[in-house]
Amino acid sequence: MDYGFIGAGEITAAIVEGLSKDITDPPRIFLSPRSRSVGQELSARFANVEVRDSNQAVVDSATTIILAVRPPIAEEVLRYLTFRPEHVLISALAGVPLDRLRDWAAPAGEVVRSIPLPPAARRQSLTAMYPDNPAARALFDSIGGSVVPAAEKDLDIFSGATATFAAHLDYLGTIAAWMTDQGIDDTTATAFTSHIFGQLGQSLAEQNGSLETLTGKHMTPGGLNEQFLTDLRTNGVPDTVREALDAILTRLRDK
Repeated sequence: MDYGFIGAGEITAAIVEGLSKDITDPPRIFLSPRSRSVGQELSARFANVEVRDSNQAVVDSATTIILAVRPPIAEEVLRYLTFRPEHVLISALAGVPLDRLRDWAAPAGEVVRSIPLPPAARRQSLTAMYPDNPAARALFDSIGGSVVPAAEKDLDIFSGATATFAAHLDYLGTIAAWMTDQGIDDTTATAFTSHIFGQLGQSLAEQNGSLETLTGKHMTPGGLNEQFLTDLRTNGVPDTVREALDAILTRLRDK
């Protein structure tokens, strides 16, 4: 299958790498001219990747099109393109509903919303998408897997969960900074913090039970982990997280 990408940012680069790196027979991939430096770097690395002269040339070259531009310019980009009924448009834009995408990309036959993640580069992105679609499922299963919620509105919940990335990294940065404050070399503190939480991430990827069960496995009654967790709960950290997520969901659904 051939793929065309409109928009050449981080997500496009991650998906293209996942589709191309160390693959014996990779798909042909066509990139839009936007951010030529990204496209040129990818086309230099992978023989199956080609930068087209225009977005329309991308649409003309493939029947499965991945849209990965900034949401505010999506309408402007799509309305200037001519789609065919056989086109499948896969949107990677947060908060832009199907009815608008279908209108802007008419007469494209199928439109799918999706939330691909940066680990797509390592073929480890579990991608939420709606509705189910064979072409979209084939794409996302090849870069890590896919999950299809019961309704379109549920995609906003998945988007809300991904809005926590920067906060998680800031949390880890706080731990590393605290270690540095106690006299540990900054490079060592960062390496150690990254290591222990990287290993925890591996445990998350491999476990089949609930997160509550995994939490219990990482603390003992009266232990240090229990003390730290109790302090955070007492200070209302879980409530703050829920309130922030509620605000994100409200923002997404008010678009």
